[in-house]
Amino acid sequence: MFAIDRSSPIALSTQIETRLRQMVETRVLPAGAKLLSIRQLATQLAVSTNTVVVAYDRLVAAGIIGSHGTAGFYVCAAGDAGRTVPDEVALEAGAEQEPVWLAQQANDQRAGILLASSGALPPTWLQDAVPAAAVQRGLARSAAGMASRCPPQGLPELREHIALLLRGIGIAVDAGHVLTTFGGTHAIDLICRSFLQPGDTVLVEDPGYFLMFGRLRQDGIRLLPIRRGPDGLDLDQLEAACREHRPRLLFVQTALHNPTGWSSSAANLHKVLILARQHGFLIAEDDVHGHFQHGHSTRLASLAGLDGVIYYSSFCKALSPALRMGYLAAAPALLKVLMRTKIHAIMTTPALNEYVLLEVLKAGNLRKHLDRMQRKIMAARNASARQLSAAGVLFEQPGDAGIFLWGTMPEGLDVDLLVQDAYQNKILLMRGAAFSANDTPDRHIRFNVAFSQHPRLSSYLEERLQAVAGARSSLARASGAASPSGGR
Repeated sequence: MFAIDRSSPIALSTQIETRLRQMVETRVLPAGAKLLSIRQLATQLAVSTNTVVVAYDRLVAAGIIGSHGTAGFYVCAAGDAGRTVPDEVALEAGAEQEPVWLAQQANDQRAGILLASSGALPPTWLQDAVPAAAVQRGLARSAAGMASRCPPQGLPELREHIALLLRGIGIAVDAGHVLTTFGGTHAIDLICRSFLQPGDTVLVEDPGYFLMFGRLRQDGIRLLPIRRGPDGLDLDQLEAACREHRPRLLFVQTALHNPTGWSSSAANLHKVLILARQHGFLIAEDDVHGHFQHGHSTRLASLAGLDGVIYYSSFCKALSPALRMGYLAAAPALLKVLMRTKIHAIMTTPALNEYVLLEVLKAGNLRKHLDRMQRKIMAARNASARQLSAAGVLFEQPGDAGIFLWGTMPEGLDVDLLVQDAYQNKILLMRGAAFSANDTPDRHIRFNVAFSQHPRLSSYLEERLQAVAGARSSLARASGAASPSGGR
């Protein structure tokens, strides 16, 4: 197809991206042309599949090529870039930079937008995680086919496989403790509907999961932010809040916290449990990002044995957003209330989705898939951190793993203006204030490492941050020239 120069200082992925761009621009690859698969091109060029993935991801982000699921990659039509609905008529769920608007962008995946702060992985990283054969086997497994119904608690065999996964991370449960959901967001909704009333006080992390704050306020819940640090929740602030406000529930992410990537220490979690028992509040433990963690991390659900802890996670980010499958684990008394709420809200989750997920888990490939994801994420973390640091972003306390980097912008930079300008330049960034329950000004930006290794982002930030540094330097020189010389 073309040759690459292994002696060049230009990265191989960049060479591949550049050559494919040229071939599209010169009509060697016309609109609608099918590209070689990732594996085919990697074999032809004698490079790793990850090198080709990086190049293809950049071209998808630029709207030059598009992914048609298992059918592969195609060149987008000029001026269309694979869009089915023009941006100018797309329905927006909220104003620009509002939480629901930000969540919508990651799922709309509009052509040409670099989702540098997205909460999801690129489709190319996940498209082989659920083979088409698993879908066929899942459908064949049910005697009723597409007329199959699913028990509201979830398929018993699927729940047993999920329980097996939980026992593997130290949470001693059986299938009777598990309830399937439409993902982590649905789990949050079930918890809110089941255990909270208007006027209740709920403890949340600051920074924390931005989309949950609006969900709680919608129900008239009073939010009480607790500072989150690299070690976990601020225990002094948590204890003071418990004594003064008598909270009903705490939402907390213990492993690979979103947006910072931090994981709580066992000592911190022990103290949180003690305070929960002293003051009688429930704990909802969010472990949606736990799949991306190497090795073992302490969970509250493990320490407590699900006593007063509702644990929830999801397969959407790490395995398949198309299946929209997640799960809750809780003691039977709490799980019964959650299942009643699920029946009232949606009756049950789709049998087909559960049968397909069951086939994936039964095949035993999840661990291998997660290992591959973790290696790719770590490589992307290293590349993104290196490029963003060179552009002027600061990383004082980076997490150990996961898809997020919590970067600090230099003093003097208006972060609100930056994210607005970035979006005008087709780069989606999320300001740190979006992750605060009180929208507190913050110099941080959340970076998704899978997208943030794109040179387009580092080039943009380098230009903007250098302009700020230059202005500060000029101001300092002017201030020094105007000061008295002294000594005479």
